[in-house]
Amino acid sequence: MNNKFKKQVQLLFIFSDLFCLYLSFEISRVLILNYDNRYLISSEFFDWKLSSLFWIYSSLFSGLYSKKITFNFNKLIKNTINTFYFFITMLLIENVILNNYFFVSTSFLLWQITFFILLLSFNRLIYNLIIRYVFSKYFTTNNVLILGYNDTAIKLAKYLNSELMGLHIIGFAEDKLNIQSISNYPIVSNLENALKVARDFNVRQIYSTISPSQNSFINKLIKQAEDACIRFRMVPDLSVLTNKPYNLNYLNELPVLSLHNDAIDDLGNIYLKRLLDICISILVIVFILSWLIPLIGLLIKLESKGPIFFSQSRTGINNRLFDCLKFRSMKLNFDADKIQAVKNDSRVTKIGKFLRKSSIDEFPQFFNVLKGDMSIVGPRPFMVKHTDDYSKIVNNYMLRHFLKPGITGWAQINGLRGEINNQSQIIKRVSNDIWYLENWCIGLDFKIIFLTIWTLIFKRQVNAY
Repeated sequence: MNNKFKKQVQLLFIFSDLFCLYLSFEISRVLILNYDNRYLISSEFFDWKLSSLFWIYSSLFSGLYSKKITFNFNKLIKNTINTFYFFITMLLIENVILNNYFFVSTSFLLWQITFFILLLSFNRLIYNLIIRYVFSKYFTTNNVLILGYNDTAIKLAKYLNSELMGLHIIGFAEDKLNIQSISNYPIVSNLENALKVARDFNVRQIYSTISPSQNSFINKLIKQAEDACIRFRMVPDLSVLTNKPYNLNYLNELPVLSLHNDAIDDLGNIYLKRLLDICISILVIVFILSWLIPLIGLLIKLESKGPIFFSQSRTGINNRLFDCLKFRSMKLNFDADKIQAVKNDSRVTKIGKFLRKSSIDEFPQFFNVLKGDMSIVGPRPFMVKHTDDYSKIVNNYMLRHFLKPGITGWAQINGLRGEINNQSQIIKRVSNDIWYLENWCIGLDFKIIFLTIWTLIFKRQVNAY
C-alpha cells in the first residue's frame, strides 16, 4: 500500500470522525429543542466549534491518526478509547467553566456523548470492512525476494512483514559461505540462481541489500530482473555511518542524509511553532501576568530588597546567549550565576520557595517567548557555566542547542528538573531533549503543554527548590 493512498485514507478517516461528531450534535440539538427552550441558538454553534477543536486536539495528543495506529485495527480501537476519554474530560471541563456564558443543557451534553459513541463505533466497523475490502480487491499480494542475508536484510524482512503492504516474502537469496546464522525465512537460492527462483515463485519485487560495489554480479541481476518485468530495489546498508534512523533528502540528483529530524527546520513548521508561541505568550501576558506581576512584585518587595525580576545570561539556540527572565526568588547574592539552587538553600526567600515550588517564578519567560529568544516547548536553558561544564562530559550535549530553549520540555514532564547531583541526571536530560528533537511535531508540543499544566495542578513537583 503506497504512502499516497495511506494519506488519502487517513484524511478520509479524520473527516468521517468529524462528521460523526457533527451528526451527534445535530441529532441531539433536534431532540433537545423539543423540550428545552433554554438552549440558545448561539450556544449551539459555539459548542459545536469547541467540540471539534477538542476532538482534534485529543486525537493529536493520542496520535490517533498516525499511520501506525490507523492501519492496525486493534491499536485503532485502543487509541480511540483513550482519545474519547480525553475528549470527554475536556468537554466536561468546558461545560463547567463556560456554563455561565453559554448555557449548555446537561441533557444535550449527555445525548451528544451517547450518539457520538454509537456513531464512532459504527464508523470504526465500517472503516475496518472498507479497508479489508479495498486491500483484498485492489492490493494483490506480491511475492518478494531479498538478496543477501545480513542485518539489513533481517530488518527489511521484519518491516515488510509488519506493514500493511500486500507483500509476501518467499525468502533470501545468498551464497552459503555468507550465511552465519539461522534464518526465519528460507534461504531459497544463491545469487547466481536468484532470477530463476524469482520466476519460479512469480516474484514481482526484488530487494537487494548487496550493492554492486560489493558484488559486481548485482549489475547483471538488475538487467535480468528488468527484462523479466520484476521491480528491483536497492536497500543500502548505512550502519557504517550511523545506527540511528536518518532522513534522506535530495539536492537535485545528490542524496543527502540528515542524522536528525528535519521537520523542526522546515520553514512552514518554524512559522507554525512560532505562531503557537506568539498566541500563547500574548494570552498569558494579557490575562495572567497583567495582574500576577503587581501581586508577586509586592510580595517580593515586602520580604527582601532588590528588583522584582532576576535576569540571567543563558545559552540559547545555536549557542547564542540571551537574558532569561524570572521572578526573583533569592536574596541578592554574588553566586547566582555560578551555583544552582539546592535543597534548603539559604539564599531562597520564603516567597521564593513558593514561587520555585509552583514554577510561578518561570512565568516572566513568556516575555522571552514573545521576543523570540525562547519557545513555549523546548530544552530548558542552562547557565553559561553549566553549558561549558556539561558539554565537556556529556556526548551530544550541544545538539539540544539546535532548538530554541523552552519554558517546559519533554525532560521536565518526565520528572527531570531542578537540582543536578550527578552525571547520570544530566545525561538523562540531554537524552530526553534529543528525543524531542528527533520526534518533534506540533502535536507533541500540544501534548507537552497539556501534561505540564496537568503536572503543575495535580502532581507534587519534585526537585523544585
